[in-house]
Amino acid sequence: MCIRDREQLINLCSNNYLGLSAHPEVIQAAKDSLDSHGFGMSSVRFICGTQDIHKELEHKIAQFYQTEDTILYAAAFDANGGLFEPLFGSEDAIISDALNHASIIDGVRLCKAKRYRYANCDMKDLEAQLQQAEKDGARFKIIVTDGVFSMDGVVAPLDKICDLADQYNALVMVDECHAAGFLGATGRGSLEAKGVMGRVDIITGTLGKALGGAMGGYTTGKKEIIEILRQRSRPYLFSNSLAPAIVGASLKVFELIENDTQYRDQLEQNTQYFKKGIKDLGFDIVDGDSAIVPIMLYEAPLAQKMAADLLKEDVYVIGFFYPVVPKGKARIRVQLSAALKKEELDRALVAFEKVGKALEIIK
Repeated sequence: MCIRDREQLINLCSNNYLGLSAHPEVIQAAKDSLDSHGFGMSSVRFICGTQDIHKELEHKIAQFYQTEDTILYAAAFDANGGLFEPLFGSEDAIISDALNHASIIDGVRLCKAKRYRYANCDMKDLEAQLQQAEKDGARFKIIVTDGVFSMDGVVAPLDKICDLADQYNALVMVDECHAAGFLGATGRGSLEAKGVMGRVDIITGTLGKALGGAMGGYTTGKKEIIEILRQRSRPYLFSNSLAPAIVGASLKVFELIENDTQYRDQLEQNTQYFKKGIKDLGFDIVDGDSAIVPIMLYEAPLAQKMAADLLKEDVYVIGFFYPVVPKGKARIRVQLSAALKKEELDRALVAFEKVGKALEIIK
């Protein structure tokens, strides 16, 4: 729920997938860390911006993903933006999915490595790009992909990607921002969902979505890779450390999701319930395997109009259109949360039916 002029709205466009941003234990952990460790660090990590809880959180994230080490960033955009330039040079090749997040695109642009792009989740095209990179004499090759594509809610075929990586001696990097904490049987993301835990070399993610919803990013993987990033990744070297309150709250989030799957289970239940309801109404959706449900409207004015009319029905969504998505692919992107109650989902579906019929989107 969110508030507008003291009225309650049903929020269907938040990244608060697990509903933990307002969890009382998370809030209390933030308060406790504020009291024990102060408001801010006034420094970058390598000078005097590292406290015991920063190291504890890095260890916790590595433990969560079963990796060797982790590095924290002020934002997930920084984690992706500061990843490639320290690790890859002009002799190397980066093979990137066409629909990867803007932070990955910008990070790759900062790097001198040769760039190759393959069509979204197209394994034949990926193999062709790997073959071209080999033909071009690439020293190191890395396949780069979102775990879940944020505009479509589609999970990358990581099992097939890892198989191709093995075949062509390539590394694999996965951005888990829209998967960490809730995808997979125990919430360990798209890697767990696709059965590739231990096969991915570099994982990036955020503390600003399911894992508390505040801010902060991370990169986790092999110790040697993380050590290079500590020495050379500019966003890490030249950005203030994460505030203690965020670090303490994030530690509590990991404690909650490791001890119990109730939050990801509730999210999955809510997602399936809403998807069935919206499909039964006759809406055209991209039917992925995540908590993101894109309702395809195709034309930008229609997406804007539908979002505005739903707001009048106390349902808060956003219309997405070019340049955020390709031309002719405008949509309403619904994001489910474990915090939503069944009666709220029912009210939202009633609103979608009313507005959809009024705009002649459904019959």
